[in-house]
Amino acid sequence: MYIVLLACGYDSYSLILLDYKVIKRPLSVTIIAWFAIVIAVLSLISSILTHNNPLTQQLMAKSMVPISLQYGLLYGGLSLTLVAGIGMLKGQHWARLLYVGWSTIGLIIGLATTPIKIALLPGAVLLGLAAYFLFRPAANAYFSARLAANNA
Repeated sequence: MYIVLLACGYDSYSLILLDYKVIKRPLSVTIIAWFAIVIAVLSLISSILTHNNPLTQQLMAKSMVPISLQYGLLYGGLSLTLVAGIGMLKGQHWARLLYVGWSTIGLIIGLATTPIKIALLPGAVLLGLAAYFLFRPAANAYFSARLAANNA
């Protein structure tokens, strides 16, 4: 597929013909992105609905992290996950870095603050699988094409 651009200089106009190769989004990227979006939205709704629940407050008070910081990390993290999911669907290179980076930070925070470490194992396995598929050659080609198009 070719794209024709009209480039204008100070004293002339010229046509630029670009060979633009369309790279389809890998199914694995689509699944991971939609998983991130759906989980972020459902978690946001759940968190809002249980925000003033006495049991939630009681459980949060047992943590060594102040409740206000817990809420900040919760809503900030869900927002970042949502943005990363949308960005991955659009082929934005930074989105997969944001998703894997923030998820890793969240896992580290969880390891430092959660009394039941084994509860983090399913999330750690899912993070490992997501990172594996987000950095495979097909995903690299998909994100690289968008990165090159943005830099052109």
